[in-house]
Amino acid sequence: MLLLSQFLKQQETEDKLVDLIGTLMLACKEVAIQLREGELAGVLGSTDNTNVQGETQKKMDVIANDLLKKFLLDNALVAGIASEEEDHPVGGNPNGKYLVIFDPLDGSSNIDINVSVGTIFSVLEIEEGMDPTKDEAYLQCGRKQVAAGYVLYGQSSILSLSTGHGVNFFTLAHTGDFILTRQQVTIPKETNEFAINMSNHRFWEDEMRNYIGDLLQGEEGARGKNFNMRWIASMVAEVHRVLTRGGIFAYPWDSRDSSKPGKLRLMYEGNPMSMLIEQAGGVSSTCYKNILDLEPKHIHQRCSVALGSSKEVETLLTYHSESSDGRAAKLNT
Repeated sequence: MLLLSQFLKQQETEDKLVDLIGTLMLACKEVAIQLREGELAGVLGSTDNTNVQGETQKKMDVIANDLLKKFLLDNALVAGIASEEEDHPVGGNPNGKYLVIFDPLDGSSNIDINVSVGTIFSVLEIEEGMDPTKDEAYLQCGRKQVAAGYVLYGQSSILSLSTGHGVNFFTLAHTGDFILTRQQVTIPKETNEFAINMSNHRFWEDEMRNYIGDLLQGEEGARGKNFNMRWIASMVAEVHRVLTRGGIFAYPWDSRDSSKPGKLRLMYEGNPMSMLIEQAGGVSSTCYKNILDLEPKHIHQRCSVALGSSKEVETLLTYHSESSDGRAAKLNT
């Protein structure tokens, strides 16, 4: 039985990064406790506030954000943090080595109905001369992440983590320790399962509608096999299913706001999840370009997402390959 810190040291992870990940997990354990108590702790329901995204904040959005801020900013290794719930980054230790980017509670619309939610995080090294209170310090390509992961709060709390040497799962035990439970996770190359919000069908590009249409035709259609659809409305839960048993998850560009390339946030969701998917042998794309190769332009930038089993994502990309001059393609570069 290997504890998280023991496993990371076996992988010869730098001591400072082990320390930082440990701090992140202390915060996530506190989030897990609050979620477990639920209505007993008075954490359900919404606030009267909206975040920078224009979304009404749930009480647990605020609680999770405050917990992560407190723990991380108390760690001398943290130069600064950026949260999906904050307008701008917050500076930490001027001599810190790392920048931590996080979505404190992904899928928070599910809290009141007791469906899985999670914390997503991404770790970067601060570049020399950059100010950790300024957005520019965080605008690094996803390839520069030194660690990424999420904690899924479900029937059990599970950490999915990569430091660039594959993906591993750790389960939170009653002792308060995260214990290694699955090593070197690999996504099956083929799948017959997809996850997408079908209510947006009428707003998608023709290429995405054609692809999904072929999946729905099943074995009588062009794909020649039956597919099952899943939708949880929590990216952490969707990605965890893909990592666990394969599949494809897509949140594509749609025409409701033609100025935005997608709904999901590149820095808080797209980059960390793409690192996990790629490290597990899958593919993650905007439908036009690998997400990890995008050069971010602003801290709350959005992107379209299609990720999962490599052969299925590559099939999806063939539907878009002749549309490189399309509206979504231009926005996703």
